[in-house]
Amino acid sequence: MNGYERVMAMLDGKPVDCLPLMPITMMFAADQYGVPYGQYAADHRTLVAAQLYTAEKFGFDYVSCISDPAREAGDLGAAVRFFPDQPPAIDESNALLSDKSTLLKLKVPDPTAGGRMLDRVQAAALFREKVGGQLAIEGWIEGPCAEAADLRGINTLMTDFYDDPAFVRDLFEFIIEMETAFAKAQIEAGVDIVGMGDAAASLIGPRFYRELVFPYEKRLVDTIHAMGARLRLHICGNTRAILDQMGQLGCDFYDIDFLVPLDEARRKMGPSAVLTGNIEPVGVLRNQSAERVATALAECFRQAGCRYIVAAGCEVPRDTPEVNVFAMRDFARSHRPDGQPEDGS
Repeated sequence: MNGYERVMAMLDGKPVDCLPLMPITMMFAADQYGVPYGQYAADHRTLVAAQLYTAEKFGFDYVSCISDPAREAGDLGAAVRFFPDQPPAIDESNALLSDKSTLLKLKVPDPTAGGRMLDRVQAAALFREKVGGQLAIEGWIEGPCAEAADLRGINTLMTDFYDDPAFVRDLFEFIIEMETAFAKAQIEAGVDIVGMGDAAASLIGPRFYRELVFPYEKRLVDTIHAMGARLRLHICGNTRAILDQMGQLGCDFYDIDFLVPLDEARRKMGPSAVLTGNIEPVGVLRNQSAERVATALAECFRQAGCRYIVAAGCEVPRDTPEVNVFAMRDFARSHRPDGQPEDGS
C-alpha cells in the first residue's frame, strides 16, 4: 500500500498493511530541508518542497499544508509579526477585535483572492500535482475557539464566555463562514484531509464547550464531510474534561496530546474513533533515546487498540534527533492493527 491508500484504509476501517505514520512537522521539516522557517511559512513552494523531502526521508504517509495559525487573521487585517526563523505570531496586545464592534465591519475574505490564505491553497494544488494519490494531502483551518482567540486575544475571549456569550456566538458564526470558505478552497485545490486546530478549546470547561464551542465545531465537521474531505481534529493540551463530547463530533481522527491518558480517550470516545499521537513531543520524542520512543509508542498502541495512527502528541520539535523520528517510522512499519508483525510472521 502507498501512504494515501494506507491512511484512507485506516480511516475507513479497512485492512492495512501497517500503522499509518502522520506526525506533524513544521519547523522540523524546514530544518530538514535547510531553509529558514520564515521562508517556509511565506512561500508555498518552499513548504511543499520541505514537506516532500521530509516525508520521503522518514517514510511519512502524508504531507501537510500547516505552517502557523495566523493566515486567516492576517488576511482579515490582524497585526501579525514575522520573523526570519520562527513562525509568524499574532500581536495579541493589538488584537483586531479589541473593540467588539469591529466585528460588524469585517467581511469574509476570499481565500483565492490573494494573501496568505491563497498561499496555502496554492500549496494544496502543488501537493496534488506532485503526490496526489500517493500520499495523503492535508490542508488546515483554525477552529472556532482558536480563531476567536486570535482575533480577540485569548484572555479576553475567556472572559467573553462569561460576560458576553451572545458576542461569542456572533463571532463564531463569522468564523464558521470564513473557515468553510477556506476549507472549500483547499479541498477544491486537492487536499484529502482538512486538519482543524482548536487548541484554545482545551482551556474551557465542559459546559462552555458543550454550549458554545461544540455546535460550531460540529457544523464545520459536517460541512467538510459534505464537501468530500476527511477531518483531523487537533486540540492541544489537556482535553480530558471534553473527550466524550469530542468523540461525538464525528471527526475521522483525533490528535490526543500527551496530557491525556490514551486509554481514557478510548473509553470516552468509543471503539470506532481513530486516535493519533500521544507520546510526549519534548520529554520523550526529543529528549529520550530511540528505544524509549519505541517503548512509548508501543504503550500508545496498546492503550489505543487497532484504530491508531502513529504520531507525537503535538508538533515534532525542530531539534528532535533524526534517529528518534526513524524510530517512529520503524514502529509504524513493523506493526499492524491486528497486532501482528508487518511481515505476518
